[in-house]
Amino acid sequence: MPATVVVGTQWGDEGKGKFTDLFARDQHLVVRYQGGHNAGHTLVVDGESFKLQLVPSGILYPHITPVIGNGVVVDPRVLIAELDMLESKGVDTSKLRISGNAHLILPYHQELDKLTERRLGKNKVGTTKRGIGPAYADKAARVGLRVQDLLDPKIFRQKLDVVLKEKNAIFAKVFNQLPLDGDAIADEYLNICAPRLAPMIGDSVGVVHDALEAGQNVLLEGAQATFLDLDHGTYPFVTSSNPIAGGACV
Repeated sequence: MPATVVVGTQWGDEGKGKFTDLFARDQHLVVRYQGGHNAGHTLVVDGESFKLQLVPSGILYPHITPVIGNGVVVDPRVLIAELDMLESKGVDTSKLRISGNAHLILPYHQELDKLTERRLGKNKVGTTKRGIGPAYADKAARVGLRVQDLLDPKIFRQKLDVVLKEKNAIFAKVFNQLPLDGDAIADEYLNICAPRLAPMIGDSVGVVHDALEAGQNVLLEGAQATFLDLDHGTYPFVTSSNPIAGGACV
């Protein structure tokens, strides 16, 4: 069974959320395949409003398995806040599946985002300052931490220490800022975020492939839009991922 992809054809705000919600009712899986919490949509179900940024909209339907895929960058603090909101409204969030290969947004990504935009002045890109771009940059540089690293405190801390040494040097020498505290970051991510998200972390690729091979309906939910695509958009005023349909294949 082929998958269905929802893609914006302009710069976003085309109403993708409404179409995703419309199509989702007949799906078995709804998969978010790129972006982070720099985009979102509002859904109204039975008169109640739900504002989602990271969690796929399919979570609102009991028969759907929502999946956060490899290409998404995840701020676990934002994700947990979103899950708390959904649970407060009676939504079962336990069925969410998160790719262990998705990359994490960490506090230094957000700080770099803010400081870089400020330093560029009138030449700034106009980012959301939520660390999306710097997280994707670390992914491309092969130094990023991934969601699965939350499951191994030793590996998480080893990777964090290596990356934070470089980031803190940048904060001090380029931006004249104080360093970030690795202990505080590790404590929040490993002792607060990891226990909450651990049951949801797994192999999202396997989940999607199994569904397709079983003939189930799979909806791939894109964020942003075509003209914000890193390769095909109005560069440099673009996002840091590939919202086009081809991005769903990654």
